[in-house]
Amino acid sequence: MLDQFGHDPWWIIIIKTVLVFLVLVLLTLFNIWWERRVVARMQHRIGPNVNGPFGLLQSLADGVKLALKEDIIPKAADKVVYLLAPIIVVVPAFVTFSVIPFGPEVNFFGHETPLQLTDMPVAVLFVMAIASIGIYGIVLGGWASGSTYSLLGGIRSSAQMISYEVAMGLALVAVFLYAGSLSTSEIVAAQDNLWFGLTLLPSFIIYCIAMVGETNRAPFDLPEAEGELVGGFHTEYSSLKFALFFLAEYINMATVSALATTLFLGGWHAPFWIDHIWEGANSGYWPVLWFFGKVLFFIFIFIWLRGSLPRLRYDQFMALGWKVLIPVSLVWLVAVATVKAIQLEGGLDRPTLLIALGVLVVALLVVSFWPTRKTEDTAEPKVGVSTGSTNGGRGFPTPPMPTGGAVRGAAQPLSFTQQGRTVVREEA
Repeated sequence: MLDQFGHDPWWIIIIKTVLVFLVLVLLTLFNIWWERRVVARMQHRIGPNVNGPFGLLQSLADGVKLALKEDIIPKAADKVVYLLAPIIVVVPAFVTFSVIPFGPEVNFFGHETPLQLTDMPVAVLFVMAIASIGIYGIVLGGWASGSTYSLLGGIRSSAQMISYEVAMGLALVAVFLYAGSLSTSEIVAAQDNLWFGLTLLPSFIIYCIAMVGETNRAPFDLPEAEGELVGGFHTEYSSLKFALFFLAEYINMATVSALATTLFLGGWHAPFWIDHIWEGANSGYWPVLWFFGKVLFFIFIFIWLRGSLPRLRYDQFMALGWKVLIPVSLVWLVAVATVKAIQLEGGLDRPTLLIALGVLVVALLVVSFWPTRKTEDTAEPKVGVSTGSTNGGRGFPTPPMPTGGAVRGAAQPLSFTQQGRTVVREEA
């Protein structure tokens, strides 16, 4: 597959580059409109429906309005870094799409060329490396703004990215082992008969969770928590610079969706194995339709989560990444490597065994997180009694809750914890 690249004339490369840029910008405008319409539908509202047919031009109008707003730079800001941060965020978002395959080899202005800008033996590592650069823009933007809220948002975003990048990378290693390549075009070719989303189901689930955390989207949008950090790392940004942060977020959402499509859902191959009944489903420009259909499916999941789930607490979010996703990824990776080693010895139906292992791992996860009834030890403490569970058994005095027969000014028992023992005394 890699021998198809590197033979295009310069003008085809320029046309491909411009097309990728235009597709991403138009997809961003569409995704903003689609998100507002879907969330409005979920909340029994109408959503944008005035500017253009079905309100499709509302995103463009908002973008123009945002670009024409007053550009304010805080006095305490580090001006150079403050201005560079949005550029550092948005440029890698565009570059990562350069190795995503949109379709097979086609006739493009009289030249046979694949519907992909370029490819390389380590294309997936290239995507992850370039995507990791974008976090520097977020951290630098939060630091250079001269605001405590922005700084805390940048720190949160960096910690969040590190946590979920590990789980995402481990989930992708299973794909590399199974496909035998890190090239995106060769991984798509390896899914001609069976998608990796079925044979590597735990990796697929872990990647889907990690990609939501990676893009700072709800319910994992802790770097932008308005109840705690006003607006997060971009609190002090306005006008076009804020629009660049906004653009990068939506392009990153499309990038992780395209990567999930490429690695787990067969890429540009026809869904539901339509090619078995229609021979031309995977030839010509039809695969572009299948590819973007799968990408929009993932983007709909992003929108659905935002309209359905509340934001997690930060400690819950970090515990999910470090205590659940990473250990499960490691166990599943060992299982995939073992199956691969046994398969190399011969005599093993690898897809069937991997599907069985995947179902087993998912079942174990469901059982582990299934809510259980509270026992007597974990029951809620009685009214007016301090358990002393905080501060290592040395809790603070806990006043009693008023009861139905309590009279204002009457003597009430006061309980507090002293050296791990609950002491109750009468107070006049």
